Amino acid sequence: MTFVRACALDEVQVDSPFRVEIEGQAIAVVRDSAGQVFAIGDRCTHGDISLSEGFVEEGTLECWAHGSKFSLCTGWPENLPAFEPVPVFDVKVEDDAIFIDPTPIYKENK
Repeated sequence: MTFVRACALDEVQVDSPFRVEIEGQAIAVVRDSAGQVFAIGDRCTHGDISLSEGFVEEGTLECWAHGSKFSLCTGWPENLPAFEPVPVFDVKVEDDAIFIDPTPIYKENK
């Protein structure tokens, strides 16, 4: 794993997606109310819409255009119209900075 500094922790507001680009990949970074940080692919698999413009709710990131909610843990959509997952990325927080491994992970739907 090769982690790349994505942004400062304080740049990501709680329950508000923040878009970063690492090695040409758009990634939506989310910090939940418990302080956990997630990183998932920024493009909705249904309509090629930026997920970082969407809404965080109960462990999901919702596409503002058509309402598909993607799990922050697995990247899988929890409702239609999307049926394909977005990638997720390994994240670590050190010294008040967020680091992301830009290698996409596709997890099984569980």
